[in-house]
Parts: sequence; structure tokens; C-alpha cells
Amino acid sequence: MSHATLEDTYNFAKKFSQYKDFYIKHNNLIFSKLGLGTFVKEPYKEENYVFHYIEAVKEAIRQGINVIDTASNYRYGQSEKEIGEALAELIAEGEVKREELIIASKGGFIELEYPFPENPYTWIAENIIEAGLATKDDIELDQHCITPDYLEASCRKSLKNLGVDSLDIYYLHNPEMQLLRLGHKAFYKQIEKVFERFEKLADLGLIQSYGVAVWNGFTSENSSELISLEKLVECAIKVGGMGHRFKYIQLPFNMGKTTAYTAETQKVDGVACSVINAAHNLGIGVISSSSLLQMNLFKKSFSAETGVVLDNSMTLKNDIQLALQFVRSTPGIVTSLFGSKVPVNIRENCEISKVRAVPRTKYDLLYRL
Repeated sequence: MSHATLEDTYNFAKKFSQYKDFYIKHNNLIFSKLGLGTFVKEPYKEENYVFHYIEAVKEAIRQGINVIDTASNYRYGQSEKEIGEALAELIAEGEVKREELIIASKGGFIELEYPFPENPYTWIAENIIEAGLATKDDIELDQHCITPDYLEASCRKSLKNLGVDSLDIYYLHNPEMQLLRLGHKAFYKQIEKVFERFEKLADLGLIQSYGVAVWNGFTSENSSELISLEKLVECAIKVGGMGHRFKYIQLPFNMGKTTAYTAETQKVDGVACSVINAAHNLGIGVISSSSLLQMNLFKKSFSAETGVVLDNSMTLKNDIQLALQFVRSTPGIVTSLFGSKVPVNIRENCEISKVRAVPRTKYDLLYRL
């Protein structure tokens, strides 16, 4: 096997049987409730290349995390390559099997290369337009492209960078960037073409499932920027039938950005609901990102009342752990991603595995504090 399996992900979870409800079954796989993300802001800055994620990835897996998330454009492919190095070393040493891990990447942003090309416009012309992957008009703001040919090439490049034969989840990355330019009708026609190609990639075994990763796309108050999850599922059914492989969405969720849970921005069968409820009703798994809001949650300490609701055992020692306990406990979320390149911080974050998730009735109290 070259992808995650139920048996192997279950065996991985059993290694950490002392953990308290830290694993969940979804789509015939066992997910850790925390996943490691590898996004870094402003990847063109040189300082983002003087560190690496290799030891962070190793530590996350050793601490019981089996969900690793990245994207082709994160640090222009460096994040994918470093994940690949870490996996190769752990697998060679017999510490983990590929089939125990759920590996996800994304395509849509133009990844360029590292070192950064002297003229990115020339690079785009030579590597995308002249290569026949897209036209100039297909590229939004010189940074985003969702033609099927470009996305397939990006997916294949991600596989090479990661050193794996298949991705467990492959996301269409921030497609809302194309929505204003295309308009809703043309946008969903383009989504059909993308999903049709993704279904073919799944038939080839290059991906096991696919999804859509957004920032505000599912929760925007501006209807011209809002993506309908129900329509996405309709697109998937149209090109892939009821056995389509559109299985996941990814969106930000944290203590400062809760609209995915609280705001009725979606409709299913004409009934308004939150995107998390919509996903549940449509059979789509929700992966949350930006669990720590890029550390912007911690400009002041959380209240004592919040701490008691999230952890009345007083096991957790800091606000970062409480913030992760919050997202981990959110009903309807399969896995919550956090980013860290420091192994000791990953160990501290995984301390939340020693306490149980907050029950739904108690969790909802947090929105009244």
C-alpha cells in the first residue's frame, strides 16, 4: 500500500492507547485530533529558509500525530521536501509506516521555486504558459491558477517533493480567489472541470480523496465571495457519481474566528446552517486550520472561566494548550491543524492528549462567556 489504511492508522493510534479520545474514525481512517500544518507567512522572506520542519515532523509523529498537512507553495516547495526527508528517515528506521499516516497537500497557488527566481513573471511564462498548463488569463493576480492541467502538474510535483506515491487528501487551494473574476456560474463550471480531473487522479491512485481549502470562502458575509458547499457536492456528483472522492474541506477555526461553527452562511436543501453543519449533512469531513491564529490569540491571557470550562482538571499549563483544547473539542471537526517547527513546543501541545475533549453541552458555554 502507498496510502493510509484503516488497519494501519488504527494500529498507529493503539501505540498511544493512554491518550484520551485523541483519535477519531472518519472516512474509514483513524485521524489524530491534532494535525501538523506547515504554513509560514510571507514565504519569499529569506529567514523562512534558515529553518526546517524535519525534526518537527519527526517529533509530531513520535507524539502521536498522524495527520501532516502542507501545500505546493509553502516556502516554494521546501516544506513538502522537508516532510519527505523526515518521512523517509522515519520509515527507513522502522519508526512508522507510510500507511499509518494521513498526508495532505494543496494545489492552486503558483509555487515558483527556491531560491526565488530573479524574475517571477519570466518563470511563470516559461514554466506554466509556454508549457501549455494555462493561459495568462487563467492566472489571477500573478499567483493563482486552477486549470486542470496546472493542478495535475502541481499534484505530481507535490508527490515528487514528498517522496510518496499517493496523497490521502489533495485540496483545491483557496479557489475563492477566482470567484470574483469568473462570477458564480463560470466558477462552478470550472470547479466541475477541476473535480473531473481530480477523479481521474484518484482513478490513477495518485490521490485517495480530494477537498477544498479556503480562508473565508465558506463563511464570507459577502455573497459575491461566498462558495456554496452544497453546489460543490453537486459538482462532485455530476462528474464522479455518488461514489465521488470529494471528501473534505479545510477552513480556519480558532477562538478568535468561530464563524464556521456559529454563523449560518450555508444552505442545505434550502435550510440555513453553519458550514460545519452543512458539511455534516452532506457527508464531508471538516479539517480546521489556523488553530492558533498565527499566535495572534495570545495578546492577553484567557479568562479563568474559559480555562475552567476547557480543563477543569487543571492539567493544561498555558493558553496555547487551552486554544488547542478548544479546537480539538469542537463538534463536527475531524482534525485541527497547528504549526510549529520546534520539537519541544510540539511535545507541550500534545499534552492535551492527557485530558478528554470538552463535552458538547459544556463546550457551548464558551460562547456565552
